[in-house]
Amino acid sequence: MIKNFIFEFWRILNEMSPFLILGFLISGISKIIIPKEKIYIYLSSSSISSVLKSTIIGIPLPLCSCGVIPVATHLEKEGASKGATISFLISTPTTGVDSIFATYSLLGPIFAIMRPISAFISGIFAGCIVNIFEKKKINFSEKEICKNCDSEIKNLSLIKKMKSAINYGFFELVEDTGIWILLGIIIGSIISILIPENLISKYLSNRIYSYLIMLFIGVPLYVCATGSIPIASSLISKGISPGAGFVFLFTGPATNSATLTFILGKLGKRNFLIYIFSIIFWAIIFGIAIDKLYLKYNFNFIHYHQNRILPFWLKNLTSITLLFLILKTLKFKKVRNKNIKEFIIPDMKCKQCVKNIESAFKKENIKVNVNLRKKKIYVPENVSYEKVEELVKNAGYNVRKEEEE
Repeated sequence: MIKNFIFEFWRILNEMSPFLILGFLISGISKIIIPKEKIYIYLSSSSISSVLKSTIIGIPLPLCSCGVIPVATHLEKEGASKGATISFLISTPTTGVDSIFATYSLLGPIFAIMRPISAFISGIFAGCIVNIFEKKKINFSEKEICKNCDSEIKNLSLIKKMKSAINYGFFELVEDTGIWILLGIIIGSIISILIPENLISKYLSNRIYSYLIMLFIGVPLYVCATGSIPIASSLISKGISPGAGFVFLFTGPATNSATLTFILGKLGKRNFLIYIFSIIFWAIIFGIAIDKLYLKYNFNFIHYHQNRILPFWLKNLTSITLLFLILKTLKFKKVRNKNIKEFIIPDMKCKQCVKNIESAFKKENIKVNVNLRKKKIYVPENVSYEKVEELVKNAGYNVRKEEEE
């Protein structure tokens, strides 16, 4: 059992890691080339327009349900509303320019058309529901944007911009998402070794059962939008209904245990349930619609060719790299000095802010540790709150004790 678990763990990690690394890289680059205020303006409001824009942005991107996690984290961290983030998480992995062409070549025009349509509708549906329930209204304000942020990025050389992108993508975001990804892989491995091999063939003859089985397998299973195509095609050719194949084609890329644990941990239980409901609901709706189309017009599958896969050396290399980055952040979190006090600086936005605060304390010969991601400052225990408040305000920022949050 342990041997099987280790094998399955590494297999899933191998399949996920290239796309996760790609996602972290895209996030780092996005941090540099997309100004923060653009995200505030277009994606921060709890309106249908932010959800619509997020969905349209997500559909053509060639990111899987794992690679989308870092990018979605970046959007949420930079001010995108939870509704826009959820719509992006649904619409992006379920389709992409590459998977649309691959779907057409393997499953025909009906599936190729239905995939982006289902991604579009389900993304908007989930995002709008999330925004309806979100009590906190996010309104764009020029005051919310740090004036140092743009100048900091613009004044950097190309090499420093690249370093900044790598630091953000592969360190800050990995620290944010790493524990959820690791937990998801463990859960996915356990599920994979516990599901009996003959479960599918036993219940696939009944259409309702086939939908439920495809949901049961597709929701926790890791499979990318393109990688799911030959699996769905093979299942359909062996006798399951096209609609049941579509249920797998939609749920498989949209969810996996890593994505689900990430949403539950980062976006909350209610948004997690909305996410799951939207995917299951629209997967079944479009599955039924496809079955009716195929029954009415008697369509056939005639194209079938082998799917390309990434080389094993690349998968292993990215797996080792990802595991190292995640374990590194876990080790960092474990180390904590008991002789320090924590304070929150809510209006700290960029590295220039960090330099300003550090400089204010340095003038008083006080050694501090500033965490930009957590918006926290760690000071020696013997420094009073009044002194911290004075120095932080002199630097141009506000400060409060952690318990006041």
